[in-house]
Amino acid sequence: MPFETVEASLPEADLTGLLGSRLCHDLISPIGAIGNGLELLTMSCATQGPEIELIAQSVAAANARVKFFRVAFGQSGEQQQLGQPEIATLLAGISAQGRLRLQWEIVGDHARARVKLAFLSILCLETVLPYGGTITVRDHDGGWEIAAHSEKARGDARLFSALDGASIEVTPARVQFALLPRMATRLGLGLDWALTDQGGVIRF
Repeated sequence: MPFETVEASLPEADLTGLLGSRLCHDLISPIGAIGNGLELLTMSCATQGPEIELIAQSVAAANARVKFFRVAFGQSGEQQQLGQPEIATLLAGISAQGRLRLQWEIVGDHARARVKLAFLSILCLETVLPYGGTITVRDHDGGWEIAAHSEKARGDARLFSALDGASIEVTPARVQFALLPRMATRLGLGLDWALTDQGGVIRF
């Protein structure tokens, strides 16, 4: 997919999105090529040992994660739309590779920017489920609700206070907590959140 031409003077948020799009764009092709090569290798080999299976699982996990990150951290034009089948496929790829199950229950096509907000929320709530669990995106009183559930949930209220504007130490593992409120403000949406013994929820 060719990159769009943009002006050099862009807001920091736009530059961050362009950087995310560029990184994911450049990674998807080689990961796909590895997957294709692996498929040819398995077709030509009489035996398929655990090594081949491990490589196949790793390639599938990397491919799913990069596609997810492309939406969560990449550029999101106001007019771009994502359909429910495409979103469901992205989340199914993540769910197939670990203990985290992602469910999308909102029907229809939606602005990529709004889906980006949901994906950033998923990344925030993922920190509440260190042992796995379920995160569901659904309609709620005219807005969207992203809810995490697990019998072994463990949330950190200090991290989630960043969604209210509090200052936290931003590390690579926490960058979603800094990006989510900025994206919500850009879209003119407010954020509500809560943590419980069995998970947490973010609404906008």
